[in-house]
Amino acid sequence: MKVTIVGAGNVGATAADVIASKEIAEDIVLLDIKEGFAEGKALDLMQTSSTKGFNSVITGTTGDYSLTEGSDVVVITSGIPRKPGMTREELIGINANIVKDVSKNILAHTSNPIIVMVSNPMDTMTYLALKSTGLDPKRVIGMGGALDSSRFKTYISLAINKPQKNIDGIVIGGHGDTTMIPLHRLAKYNGEPLSKLLGIEETEKVVKSTMIGGATLTKLLGTSAWYAPGSSIAYLVDSILNDKKYIIPCSVFLDGHYGLNDICIGVPCSIGKNGVEQIVQLDLNKDEMEKLSSSADAVRSMNLTLINHT
Repeated sequence: MKVTIVGAGNVGATAADVIASKEIAEDIVLLDIKEGFAEGKALDLMQTSSTKGFNSVITGTTGDYSLTEGSDVVVITSGIPRKPGMTREELIGINANIVKDVSKNILAHTSNPIIVMVSNPMDTMTYLALKSTGLDPKRVIGMGGALDSSRFKTYISLAINKPQKNIDGIVIGGHGDTTMIPLHRLAKYNGEPLSKLLGIEETEKVVKSTMIGGATLTKLLGTSAWYAPGSSIAYLVDSILNDKKYIIPCSVFLDGHYGLNDICIGVPCSIGKNGVEQIVQLDLNKDEMEKLSSSADAVRSMNLTLINHT
């Protein structure tokens, strides 16, 4: 199995580290436009092989897309990261051109990969990659929901003082500070509804913390987070390459699902060797459906901004 990660910054390198450490793929290519950067990251990571005990091979390259040939999965993390005070949406102009260029170069060497989009604004970049490549919609997947859901479960865990591994929690909608929808009504700990463990105010605090989770880290770190995003990428790639069929909230193309059309937005999906194996239809109540509709309107507005930029 072969994975290419475009963008060898903190997020891309962390994803490569987790994928190699867990031996999710045998062959990992790190690609970056900065001279020597991906090569250095790859060599550094390879030098952990004996102490971590993995056999995966990590190769770095400065823009040589021929080395990506035959990739089963291509992860696109490239683009400028968020700085304190920036929204994901403010990145659209620069990152749109980068994503289009990357997609073109990838398809010149691999005809039918599964693309995992990480670059922000993620839902719109996923939509752009789908439209610019002409790939089957099942093979273009935005990662954001996996990350948002892991943050949701973290904040639930901290609030109830229970381990995350026993918490079920999912975030749908757009991957944005105001567009994501943590579904607290459906959250559970060991099968017990969150509503029985937390009061209304505490639950609202968990939801708010989740929604600004990325911005909180950006403010603390001075740039975008990388450990949780990198791990979320690896989790998604594992489900694809090893056909795990994990149910993961991802930004995918909807054609009538949840009453939405011609949009990429976060909903739960079964992820396997073909990409999106199935879109899971949750039984949302009226309030949740209204929130999803509003989130979709915001994503559509961003897509129109994209069209104006390109």
